[in-house]
Amino acid sequence: MASPTAAQTRIGFIGAGKMAGALAAGMLNGGVVKAEHLFATDVSPQASQAFAELTSGVIVPELNDLIAQSEIIFLAVKPHHLPPLLSNIKPEVNENHLVVSIAAGVSLDTLQSGLDNRGRVIRVMPNTPCLVGEGACAYCLGVNATEEDAQLLERLLSTVSLIERVDENLLDAVTGLSGSGPAYVYQFIEALSDGGVRMGLPRQIATQMAAKTVLGAAKMVLETGQHPGALKDAVTSPGGTTIAGLHALEQGGFRGIVMNAVQSATLRSQELG
Repeated sequence: MASPTAAQTRIGFIGAGKMAGALAAGMLNGGVVKAEHLFATDVSPQASQAFAELTSGVIVPELNDLIAQSEIIFLAVKPHHLPPLLSNIKPEVNENHLVVSIAAGVSLDTLQSGLDNRGRVIRVMPNTPCLVGEGACAYCLGVNATEEDAQLLERLLSTVSLIERVDENLLDAVTGLSGSGPAYVYQFIEALSDGGVRMGLPRQIATQMAAKTVLGAAKMVLETGQHPGALKDAVTSPGGTTIAGLHALEQGGFRGIVMNAVQSATLRSQELG
């Protein structure tokens, strides 16, 4: 069966938490789906209400009804909730459903066997900046998923995110880097702001300056195509202020700590699987 166009696609989210809301709102804001084509269900009334307020999507209390109304089903629940969920929904899933899991660490084999190989399965690792159209996602295809499915997923997510297709054995590393990475960056922005406050700046100004500095530096990397080290060197004058700050970061083991954070998150993703 041919995949529908992105604008026609009816998308259901099982789990209406923050990541589901970010993806749905991002796709809505990107103009690739309509609010009336977004459905969600969640055991938490608060999560359901937040999803509806964010997206104007339709809350569907019953799992069976959501599956019946959806062509793409996003599994947006915690990894340990997936086995019973898959068992519950597999009688309703058929070859016309594209099932997209965003659960960290849960393999395609687990997803496909849990559904008795019903439906077409894709595993995706997104991140929350999809909400503002600046996400970073990677995905891999299950055995029944088609190239048309991949193209549809890319059309849906490319308006909200960088989207890369990778081998499944790399998805845990993606989880450790971009999936968890926004939290590292938020902490860095907070630390930059704290530094500004320490040196006398008002908090609001310090936080705005810190966030804009991170945004601008990221755009420089993406838009110039230059290596981050080369861009760093371009603002590091001999004996100047920047090299003094970089020296302090090196003394604190800054790069090693960040690398360790990615490694730890990757290993945790592997454990969850």
